[in-house]
Amino acid sequence: MKKISWYFLFIFIFIVLSLNLAGCGKQTAVTDTEDNPAAVPQETVQPAEEAPQQSEEFPSAEAPSSPVSAENQTVNWYYVRNQDHKTPRINTDIDFSLADYDAYYIGSKDKVIFLTFDEGYENGYTAEILDILKGNQVPAAFFVTGPYVTGNPELVKRMVDEGHIVGNHSQTHPSLPAKTSDPEAFQREITDVEKSFQDLTGKEMPKFLRPPRGEYSEKSLQMTKELGYKTIFWSFAYQDWLVDQQPDPEASYQRIMQGTHNGQIMLLHAVSSTNTQILDRVIKDIQKEGYRFIPLTELE
Repeated sequence: MKKISWYFLFIFIFIVLSLNLAGCGKQTAVTDTEDNPAAVPQETVQPAEEAPQQSEEFPSAEAPSSPVSAENQTVNWYYVRNQDHKTPRINTDIDFSLADYDAYYIGSKDKVIFLTFDEGYENGYTAEILDILKGNQVPAAFFVTGPYVTGNPELVKRMVDEGHIVGNHSQTHPSLPAKTSDPEAFQREITDVEKSFQDLTGKEMPKFLRPPRGEYSEKSLQMTKELGYKTIFWSFAYQDWLVDQQPDPEASYQRIMQGTHNGQIMLLHAVSSTNTQILDRVIKDIQKEGYRFIPLTELE
């Protein structure tokens, strides 16, 4: 009996250890609810272009359930989309005011739209996007990383020459809350891009920053403000950044048109062939609905 008992004990321990080891090998699946309103940071895209990190409709069931109070607790930007052309609901579980840190996701109460593009890397569409904007006389903001500036000088100079805002998207596209423990490293993420921009254009970089990955904390917003920047989130985005899985153009057009609202800050990715294909139509039809496109310098 003793031998049998030890035998079963051995089998039991072996099974438990096997299950634990198997669990260690699993990868957590990331559910992208369409565009995880921000809910998005977790897409693996090509270098430096990590998705609109949280971009859209985070099902309310997945939204944080308890207040975020730790000064440097990382928060993912998200909003809940509606089709009523009203201001989307955002994360209300933070215990600080975005306005206190010059952070925006809506730019006006008027019937205007702020068009913005994230530029982590170049995928061959930016020149055409600039042509479309020029043809429609529409201003936009392009949020660029440091490598984008140094790797695409002619495009960046064209953005400036044609009256667009070139904003800061950080040097290496990190999660900024992870950099706050080292103020010098945090500052370099911002100032290295500024230096590259000024060396190229001879001008100071406009003080608008889009947080990489859509990740922020109260502390990162405070440090961003101390550097003189406004943080620019968004009230519309969709899953447009996966270059090998581009969304259907007609469905994307409908999604954009259904999401318009006063003061909207629209985030599009310039690596998207779909965006490039539908942009002219989108601009013209949004204008037909009575909206005006204005630059971030006119944020209220």
